Amino acid sequence: MDVVGIDIGFGFTKATNGKDVLLFKSVFGEAVEVQFMDNILDHTEKYEHLHIEFDGNAFFVGELAEYQSNVRFFTMDQDQFVSRFVKILSLAALSHLLPNSVPIRLVTGLPVAYYRQQKDVITKMLRGEHKVTCVGEDNRRQEILIDINQVLVVPQPFGSLLNLLFNSDKKSGNKRFMHEKVGIIDIGFRTSDYTIANRSKYMERGSRTTDCGISHAFATIAKKLQEKTGVNPELYRLYKSVERGSIKIRGKNYDLTKFIEQVFSQLASDVANEVNQLWAEDWDIDTIVITGGGGAVLAPFLKPLLHGQVMDIDSTRDARLNNVHGYWRYGKHLWDKTD
Repeated sequence: MDVVGIDIGFGFTKATNGKDVLLFKSVFGEAVEVQFMDNILDHTEKYEHLHIEFDGNAFFVGELAEYQSNVRFFTMDQDQFVSRFVKILSLAALSHLLPNSVPIRLVTGLPVAYYRQQKDVITKMLRGEHKVTCVGEDNRRQEILIDINQVLVVPQPFGSLLNLLFNSDKKSGNKRFMHEKVGIIDIGFRTSDYTIANRSKYMERGSRTTDCGISHAFATIAKKLQEKTGVNPELYRLYKSVERGSIKIRGKNYDLTKFIEQVFSQLASDVANEVNQLWAEDWDIDTIVITGGGGAVLAPFLKPLLHGQVMDIDSTRDARLNNVHGYWRYGKHLWDKTD
């Protein structure tokens, strides 16, 4: 029986079975007939072809939807995200990651603020058998039965702590984190999650979800671009432009570097103020961990503003995957031990 970790975020969906990792934008759209799917040049950037059918509906998911669907769906609303997006994104990831019909034990996460009210909803939604048809680039169809036997939902930022606690071989990792008081700052696309683990035990007092996600910076950038160009780009189409520091609209190139620095600096200040106030009584925190894709981006601005010892981010690893690796490692540890 396979264990899978899946982190369904507003920006990206991440999944791993311990061997392979899948990452794609949390966007889906109507499946349309694409007459020509070949890459003209070998070095052309490729994306995962996620085309699935289930319950009588057909979807393009991720970058395939972004580039090919006439009607695309992207949301920043938590309730709508759970009710409309989670199942589609999860099944797309699982069908691609585990093409052979095998029983699955699944570990996933929810933001701290929504954990209690939506944990059972997600468990019920994902657990059980799901008949999915995968459609390849050559239109070849493969029917898959995704059998999810067990679902474990944990507070989302705990994934990064679990990633530190357990190595990939399921044994204890850095034992230091088992005995310390650790503050975790998980900056995602829409939200930021803050939590404290005291000797690996969750602390409610120091845990909170806020709307200070990286999307706030993206929205400010998009508004500025609309003022300059008349074009209001979708937030999920700004990743590469922000990474490059420039964007081309209607054939004209716009330098974003100074403006990006300003908005990231302001967002980091907002996050630091929230964290320092929330953890004011927890002056005995040993280590602060910054994680998440937004965390990696904001870390240079955020680190000097935090009160406490901040752990350096490993620049050789994709911080967006910290939670999902932690989910999988915890699942292997828990269920292998139970078995």
